[in-house]
Amino acid sequence: MSAPLADRLRPTTLDEVVGQRHLLAPGKALRSIIESGQIPNLVFYGPAGVGKTTVASIIAKQTNRSLRKLNGTTAGTADIRSIFEEVDTFSAPNGILLYLDEIQYFNKKQQQTLLEFIENGKITLIASTTENPYFYVYNAILSRSTVFEFKSVQKEEIARAVRRGFSYLEQERNVPLTVPDEVVSHISSACGGDVRKAMNAVELCALSAPLVEGKHVVTLELAQELTQRSAMRYDREGDEHYDIVSAYQKSMRGSDPDAALHYLARLLESGDLPSACRRLMVCACEDVGLAYPQVIPIVKACVDAALQVGLPEARIPLADAVVLVCQSPKSNTAYQAINAAIADVQKGKTGNIPRHLQNKHYDGEDNPNKGQFYQYVHDYPNRWVNQQYLPDELKDVHYYQYGENKNEQAFKAYWEKIKQK
Repeated sequence: MSAPLADRLRPTTLDEVVGQRHLLAPGKALRSIIESGQIPNLVFYGPAGVGKTTVASIIAKQTNRSLRKLNGTTAGTADIRSIFEEVDTFSAPNGILLYLDEIQYFNKKQQQTLLEFIENGKITLIASTTENPYFYVYNAILSRSTVFEFKSVQKEEIARAVRRGFSYLEQERNVPLTVPDEVVSHISSACGGDVRKAMNAVELCALSAPLVEGKHVVTLELAQELTQRSAMRYDREGDEHYDIVSAYQKSMRGSDPDAALHYLARLLESGDLPSACRRLMVCACEDVGLAYPQVIPIVKACVDAALQVGLPEARIPLADAVVLVCQSPKSNTAYQAINAAIADVQKGKTGNIPRHLQNKHYDGEDNPNKGQFYQYVHDYPNRWVNQQYLPDELKDVHYYQYGENKNEQAFKAYWEKIKQK
């Protein structure tokens, strides 16, 4: 069984690497480090299929070091020790470059063991991760390493790799291929910035292209069928999840329905209906709030409908609610008020509840001023009476400040009129 096309076409020089120009263009930091030949411990951070393994292989080749690869999902301490035993042997005369993929799956103890073997410099570590290394990689390893972020590859860069892939397969199989530009464009877009996915799509298209007048023709319909849903990068436990839900809520808060619907679509296409509903409810309460309080029961009704009908129909009530939240006026005054109140409570600013608000109707013998003295607001004009509700220590505190929107200004005018009387 032959290796996948992505491996058969793996670049052997830095200039052949697709994308990552911010790291590998002449004069950029990582390229300069590689060309110096003095390779420190490195951490490569970024999504799958963007060249992390490829660059590690090129570094090993250019520095004439023996490359050893481990994966954090399957390797253990014994595998690390086995590699360390090769140091100063004929199998690794110039030292070892250890490429540890998915280091985030190593627990703290395993990472501490790894630290022991990279301390003396005989093993150079290049660790890669798809998650934020500052959350998942042991601090002692980070302090001895330089972190470089790899980014999703741009469509234009991937198109170059796609054309190269089709050309390679045409020569390898000795079969003429007709590949319209629209096919190249679609594959380049549909792979979600992942070169490996693009190469897999290229190989599948070439293998399944029908024969038309002596040539295998890759049609747009075929490319669409073989790349459907392949652009999705989503892990409910990873950074991508939090990035998408963050962008989803911030787009609604920013009153951009197009962006909000885009991120809603990404959540729904990944099957993450609960996150789509939860953030929508939060945004209605936090960001629209008192500027249009009726939005909260409306959004709740849409969420209930979505959860009841399920996907794919759930997209319809959720789209209604998302657009409504985007178009509604915004106010976070209640959100800020409760945060301020909680902050005081957490600081210990509480105090005794005023006697007239307590849930008791008798006094001890030590109270010289007996009686609860609670004033029932419905016994007074306009259902309001001036009495203290906060504890004495906080009686002059104001957590809530009226927003500038029409709704809250109407409330303000009403209560100012009542209270001034």
